[in-house]
Amino acid sequence: MTQVAQAVQAAPAPSAKDRRTAILGAAARVIARRGVRGLRVTELAEEAGVSTGLIYYHFKDRTGVLRHTLEHINDRAERYTTAQQADAAPLTPREELDQVLLLELQDTAEVRENSTVWGELRAGAVFEPDLREELVRAGAAWVREIADLLAPIAPAAPEAARVAAAERLTVLLEGLSVRWLIGTLPAGHATALMREAIAAEVAALCSQPSHLTEISVSVTVASTATPTHARSAPST
Repeated sequence: MTQVAQAVQAAPAPSAKDRRTAILGAAARVIARRGVRGLRVTELAEEAGVSTGLIYYHFKDRTGVLRHTLEHINDRAERYTTAQQADAAPLTPREELDQVLLLELQDTAEVRENSTVWGELRAGAVFEPDLREELVRAGAAWVREIADLLAPIAPAAPEAARVAAAERLTVLLEGLSVRWLIGTLPAGHATALMREAIAAEVAALCSQPSHLTEISVSVTVASTATPTHARSAPST
C-alpha cells in the first residue's frame, strides 16, 4: 500500500457535526454570492461537496437550511467580536461594548460575508414568512445582549433606557453596515460614526438620575437586528 493510500485510509471520517458545519458554511457562501432567492439545494450540495440527500437528512428542507444558516453566522459573529488573546488583560465593560459593536465593521472577508448573509436573510423574510420568527427572536436577543453590556457602564440608568439605547445602537449599526457593504460609506468612516454614537448613548445613560421611573419597553425588533448577533438557536 502506498503512503498516499495509507494516509487516505487513516483519515477519520467527518462527524455529523462537521458535515453540518461544512454545509452551513457553504450555504453562507452561496447566499453571499447569489442572495437568499438564489439558494438552491442542488447548488448548495455542489458547493459543499455532498449529496442533496445529505442536506435533506440534516435540515429537512430549504427553509431549514436558511434557519440554521442564521444560527451559523450568529455563532461566527460571536467568535470574531469577542475573541481575545490568551495573555490579554480583561476588557473593561466599555471596551467590551466597543469591541462587540465596532468589530462588526471590520473590513475582512469573513465579516463582509457574515453581514451580507444577515442582510439577505432579513430581506428574504419579507417573502419567506417562515424566517420571520427566527429573525425576531435573533434581533431581540441581540438587543438584550447590548443592553446587558450597558448595565455595568451605566448601572444607575433605568433598564428601559438601556434597552432603548441598545435598540438605537443596533439599528444604526445595521444601516452603517449596509452602506459600507454597497460601497457608499468607507469602513473607517462607518466605524467613526458608530464610535461617536456609542459615546453619545453612554453619556446620556450616565447622566440620567437613578430615581427615574422605569418605563416598560417592548423589545420586538423584527426589522432592527443587524449582521450577525443573534445568539439564539433556531427551533426545529
